[in-house]
Amino acid sequence: MKIVSGILASLFLISCGQDSKRNPAEIRETPMKESRKKVVYQVFTRLFGNTTETNTPWGTLEENGVGKFEDFTPEALGEIRHLGVTHIWYTGVPHHALVTDYSDYGISQDDPDVVKGRAGSPYAVKDYYNVNPDLAVDPANRLEEFRLLVDRTHEAGMKVLIDIVPNHVARNYVGASTPEGKTPFGAADDTSVEYSRDNDFYYIPGEAFRVPVWNDGYKPLGGSPHPMSDNRFEENPAKWTGNGSRLARPDANDWYETVKLNYGVRPDGTSDFDALPPEYSGFDYSRHFEFWADKDVPGTWKKFRDIALFWLDLGVDGFRYDMAEMVPVEFWSYLNSHIKKSNPEAFLLAEVYNPERYRDYIHRGKMDYLYDKVELYDSLKHIMKGYGWTDHIPVVQNGLMDIEHHMLHFLENHDEQRIPSPEFAGDALKGKPAMVVSATLSTSPTMIYFGQELGEPGAEDAGFGKPSRTSIFDYIGVPHLQRWVNDKNFDGGQSTTSEKELRDFYSRLLNFTIRSEALMGAYEDIHYFNKEHTPTYDHRVYSFVRWSDTEQLVILSNFDSEKAYQFDLKIPPHIIEAWGLQEGKHPLEEMLYGQLNADLQVTKGTGSISLKLAPLESFIFRLK
Repeated sequence: MKIVSGILASLFLISCGQDSKRNPAEIRETPMKESRKKVVYQVFTRLFGNTTETNTPWGTLEENGVGKFEDFTPEALGEIRHLGVTHIWYTGVPHHALVTDYSDYGISQDDPDVVKGRAGSPYAVKDYYNVNPDLAVDPANRLEEFRLLVDRTHEAGMKVLIDIVPNHVARNYVGASTPEGKTPFGAADDTSVEYSRDNDFYYIPGEAFRVPVWNDGYKPLGGSPHPMSDNRFEENPAKWTGNGSRLARPDANDWYETVKLNYGVRPDGTSDFDALPPEYSGFDYSRHFEFWADKDVPGTWKKFRDIALFWLDLGVDGFRYDMAEMVPVEFWSYLNSHIKKSNPEAFLLAEVYNPERYRDYIHRGKMDYLYDKVELYDSLKHIMKGYGWTDHIPVVQNGLMDIEHHMLHFLENHDEQRIPSPEFAGDALKGKPAMVVSATLSTSPTMIYFGQELGEPGAEDAGFGKPSRTSIFDYIGVPHLQRWVNDKNFDGGQSTTSEKELRDFYSRLLNFTIRSEALMGAYEDIHYFNKEHTPTYDHRVYSFVRWSDTEQLVILSNFDSEKAYQFDLKIPPHIIEAWGLQEGKHPLEEMLYGQLNADLQVTKGTGSISLKLAPLESFIFRLK
């Protein structure tokens, strides 16, 4: 079989209806970043191995249980790897504020008045040089237990990601494990002024912090008695709150449990650091590193550089950055270039929600990947809920064509609703066509959230965390996952038939994506071409093609949960020409389940595949 050009393996094409007749010679080239796709498994670490099923709202650790680092056994990690995972993001690892008493281990107690939930928010970090004591069998040895987890993960063939939360820290940041010779956040601040470039925090001189006025009957710990739950927290002067509130008494909807970090941005919004010249958008991390080598930067920059390098030295392979767009892009140039100098293969993922800033954080901030939330995720969610049209998918891809490789795809994470929850799709099966599209559309990594592969609906009333999202604030069990964990046998021994079938689907799909060369090659939608030329094809179906020098794929999904489709799917002439196909039949193999025999019939230069597509069914056809 002839391929038009050897460069096709490094192409990524976007086509809407008006481009469906383009000449193959007009195909554009973009460099291929990796030879295979990456798959990230986000797991909320303290929930994964918890087999307690009590699930009392606001329950204590003793009542509701908690998972440990040691629960990620070689067997558990092997099963995650066999799911088709290349990277694990262990969420909630750095030591954050929590209500459970660890004072016997020299850990200061946290005040429920400034802690969300009983188990605490993983995004209110209290000590960046240690890990959550909840996660250790022996809290005194918790950092070593985490290091052993890193080793086990690597031995299972996967890489390790953890969070760095650059915009804010816990209201009661202590930094008790800060290495000798380094200073915890805020320890050397001049608290008499609102702002100083090398202060770590912003202050409200002359005013003490006051606990928010609670809304809708809310009470810390659900009203359960606690000696420190007295509607008071000592902080004088008050600090700015993590989301930027400058009130000594923040609102109950503010991020009141955190304080905002100062990156050398004055209260009026102007900067107190060197600007990165525009041309650095085109330079690699080495040039960025050189730029900052002789620059005097704010103290917070140096502290986070040292923190990141500390975790890299422990074997961590990369980071997920929380709310990265709330921090100056120059800081990211500084931090990420230092990280890449230490480990050029480090995986750097950022939470950025403003599409107008995407390219800034990728090119100037040197991020590897950003959440594709506002564009693809939101579009797929609307389609899954029944009112979105697949017509919008190629529009999204066209808009992100130049940065598609950097836009990580997901359908669930800790901030988003679970697919089967009534507030989202109400049925895990409705996620299947969206997952096929999400995982195969781009050269970017794919991410799934633990329990997604089992149809976990996040139905528990956990306390601070409410149903539809698995709580990140509370001690809670995750029922669908617990059945798969099966008393820590990690074999699905208690899973229902439907849960096993769903996990099998995810395993088939994800393992295909990390093996396929075509998924790191060219893309072109054939959706609009089929809307024009196939009468029974409509906006509840989506189809596209992917190809490399050695592999050609036709992918289509039916998002309708009730309607089946029967049609002859058309492949445009310029794709047939690009694939070097002659007139006649060309056999196809279906790569998900392998149960469908089909042919690509080429007649007068146009391809056609005769098929029937059941509700919520997807096909990945590969040309034999």
